[in-house]
Parts: sequence; structure tokens; C-alpha cells
Amino acid sequence: MILLTPDLRERLLANGRRRGLDHVPVVKFFNPLGIGTWLATELDEDGDTLFGLADLGCPELGSFSLEEMQSIELPLGMGIERDILFEAEFPLSVYIEAARASGHIVIDQRSLRAVALALQREGL
Repeated sequence: MILLTPDLRERLLANGRRRGLDHVPVVKFFNPLGIGTWLATELDEDGDTLFGLADLGCPELGSFSLEEMQSIELPLGMGIERDILFEAEFPLSVYIEAARASGHIVIDQRSLRAVALALQREGL
């Protein structure tokens, strides 16, 4: 599977040119056979370094390599995949807070709305 379409790549690069903002995740990657979820908001000009929220058992904010994800060889000839149905509605800060509360990346809309509302009430 192609992990980044030209449109997704351009959106990530555009966000990468505007660092420091609370971007909405552009793409979700996942391991179809086990643990591993990544939400990417930005791509560096090097075309490899993504920024976002990664969960390999414990959610962490930081950078990760597109090339490394593409090179992962899973059993049955599978690899890391892109969730083609993923459409983020909230900025990354909401996903971060939801992950802190639950211990893993949360993508269900009801939970995310509750976190977004709580953050709004706190003025964040």
C-alpha cells in the first residue's frame, strides 16, 4: 500500500511549514497484525520525518520516519497500512489528552468530543 498519496504528502508538508500550531491529524497509520498506531500532522521538507502521536504500547508525541514504516515487513507479506477511512475532526491536542486519559490513541468521536469539550471549558 502507498502510505502517502500526493495530496496527503502536500497537506503534511504544508503543516510542516507552519510548525507550532495545533494541527488536525492528516493521516493515520496502523499495524494490521498488532500493536502500533500513528497519527501524523506534519512532514519535514526531507520527505521522511513525520510529526505526530505514536502508540507502540504507550502514546508518545514526537517524530517518526516514513521510510522506517514503509520498510517494516510483517508476517504474511503485510506491512504498515494507512487507514483510508480516517478523517480527523479535532486538533492533535485533543487526541493527546484522550490518549493520556486512556493509555492509548483514541479515535472514537464520542470520546474525542468529550475531551474537546473539557479542554474548551478549561480554556485550552
